[in-house]
Amino acid sequence: MKEPKFRMPTAYTILFLLIIAVAVSTWLIPAGAYDYADGVPIAGTYHAADPNPQGVGDVLKAGFSGFYDAVDVCVFILMVGGFLGVVMKTGAVDAGVSNIIRLLGGHEKWLIPILMLLFGLGGTTYGMWEETMAFYPLLIPVFLAAGYDAVVGISVILLGAGAGVISSTVNPFATGIAAGFAGVSLGEGIFLRVIQWIVFESAAIWFVMAYAARVKKNPAKSVVGVGAGKISANMEETTEFTARRRVIMAVFTLVFLVMVYGVIPFDEMGLPLPVLGWWFPELSALFLTGGVIVGLIDRMREDEIAETFVAGCADLLGVALIIGISRGITVLMNDGAITDTVLHWGEDALSNTGPINFVLLAYLIYMPLTILIPSSSGLATLSVPIMAPLGRFAGVGGDLVVTAFQSASGLVNLITPTAAVVMGALALGHVPYDRWVKYVWKLILYFFLLTMVFLIIGVLLG
Repeated sequence: MKEPKFRMPTAYTILFLLIIAVAVSTWLIPAGAYDYADGVPIAGTYHAADPNPQGVGDVLKAGFSGFYDAVDVCVFILMVGGFLGVVMKTGAVDAGVSNIIRLLGGHEKWLIPILMLLFGLGGTTYGMWEETMAFYPLLIPVFLAAGYDAVVGISVILLGAGAGVISSTVNPFATGIAAGFAGVSLGEGIFLRVIQWIVFESAAIWFVMAYAARVKKNPAKSVVGVGAGKISANMEETTEFTARRRVIMAVFTLVFLVMVYGVIPFDEMGLPLPVLGWWFPELSALFLTGGVIVGLIDRMREDEIAETFVAGCADLLGVALIIGISRGITVLMNDGAITDTVLHWGEDALSNTGPINFVLLAYLIYMPLTILIPSSSGLATLSVPIMAPLGRFAGVGGDLVVTAFQSASGLVNLITPTAAVVMGALALGHVPYDRWVKYVWKLILYFFLLTMVFLIIGVLLG
């Protein structure tokens, strides 16, 4: 069989080509800026700015600038790698996975809806997205051992949490920030978003379960091949699940539970629970501490713990680099003074439109904006203060502007190569980007069309 002439480039090459494209655009797109008050752009204040086209040197430095900008996320990824390296060496994960598969006794498919619902709840309530990076090395081997492929493991996390983020209900990092800038409460429009979440999460679960069933029945149906993944899973050689390994798995589970609890803003969700307010520095320290504790429980020597932890960090170094490089695209746009110009074009396109046309156009405009600015909180801060006043003139409430923003942002971040989580997850599963697009495009289309229906319903009910 002949090898195909065209091979999809790696994630690094794709991102570097995007950086070049953005640099070229800084020579073609006029530089401009809004006036800002407390870091927020003021509608109607756009004006021309001194051009700052990005050259070859800027292109070469963009990835490094992005790495500096995203260093907290990158260090977190390395600490997760170190922690997993120590845990994997103990054999506890292999033994635990084998035990889970035996206990399920052929009913492994029910892991898919259960886990996707959990990730979906995290996505819709507190915007669980970057934090999911810690779960891919944990769950990919589970699904590989169950006879699925790496795409199923990635989908359970990425599409489960992603469907929740698209239809964020009380997510303070996207919906909360956007609602504040739109001048509405977090509760306005929540009923529509809850219905949206139920529909989207159900569609995602059905989509993944249908694909998983096809792969299980006929491995040739896999878009990447069964067994493709960063971590292999061999069920023929079972590892004994000793008492010590049970303790290690308990510590392992506790670390992830503490991580989830630590980042949830219970106060902003109206829940009377203590708020830790943790973010990546605290989470990095958590995984470092967890790795040391696991090593001590397994009676490793001090030098053995250190060497194993560093080797684990090295395993995820490529993922950390991808995250940094993807952030470099936004840095280059800002340095080239074209971010506000692109936003201004959207402002012009939305002027003098009716309510249905406005909300659909806003949704469509937010999609390319998300490719250029993948951060949901960053995009909300930059755009909603511009879009919300325009919506009021068109007879569209701020809550629908928020829904259009978060739906577009969440949808695009499931597939765009500028989304660090997508590229990082695919790198961990050794899934080529073109295979992911081939697999997920139908679900993306369903979500796209369904969102437009929800937005029209919102206008008609408003």
